[in-house]
Amino acid sequence: MENTSIRLLATNGLSRHYGGVIALSEVTMAVHPGQIFSLIGPNGAGKTTLFNCVTGLDKPTFGTVEFLGEPISGLRPDEVTALGIGRTFQNIRLFTDLTVLDNVKIGRHPRTKSTFIGAVFRTQRQTSEEAAITERAHEMLTFVGLDDLSDQTAGNLSYGDQRRVEIARALATEPKLILLDEPAAGMNPQETQELIELIYAIREQRVTVLLIEHDVKLVMQISDWVTVLDHGEKISEGEPADVQNDERVIEAYLGVADE
Repeated sequence: MENTSIRLLATNGLSRHYGGVIALSEVTMAVHPGQIFSLIGPNGAGKTTLFNCVTGLDKPTFGTVEFLGEPISGLRPDEVTALGIGRTFQNIRLFTDLTVLDNVKIGRHPRTKSTFIGAVFRTQRQTSEEAAITERAHEMLTFVGLDDLSDQTAGNLSYGDQRRVEIARALATEPKLILLDEPAAGMNPQETQELIELIYAIREQRVTVLLIEHDVKLVMQISDWVTVLDHGEKISEGEPADVQNDERVIEAYLGVADE
């Protein structure tokens, strides 16, 4: 479970401006090893912008991001992944024309060591590594319950299964921290319950989970810690029960009928 003496991920005064629009404003938070940490807030609150700043898809205007005490702001996405941060996306980003297995194998790319020469001449090292990549991809698909669909074209899968493939691909990078951007979006109640069980199973594998999610019931059920953003600012944080009863959160988010 949670180790509060070590900060796995920390943002310090994290801000992101797009011209005159302030997407994030001085957000400071810390994720500790073993947590299921949820980030919630209304649409446009800055949640995905924060994910993008952490994973190298965007650069902070001000402030820093640290992973295991080392600054990672400004690193490329592949460099961030190699350090041990995996992620999924709000809008599923699978290669829909490739098989499920090939999609997950792509997630192993940051862990491969073969060279261009090895690929051309099919060296023993290249062949062995390809076999290991395939084996690991099957392991991840088994973990998310989809290995029987490994030869299917990814675009033919149900929405819920596509999200599971994306999670398997992120896990194939061997992350210490996985960022899940609205993984329950579009799922039916049964798929959502299966997702909850999968998130618990991920933590059992010693992978810390940072979650963006609009399903408040899911968040309050599984989270160890919740941080709430509104208009780019952190307005509350704490254990689920405390956040749920925070008047600022109720006004900004929980009390809004369409959320």
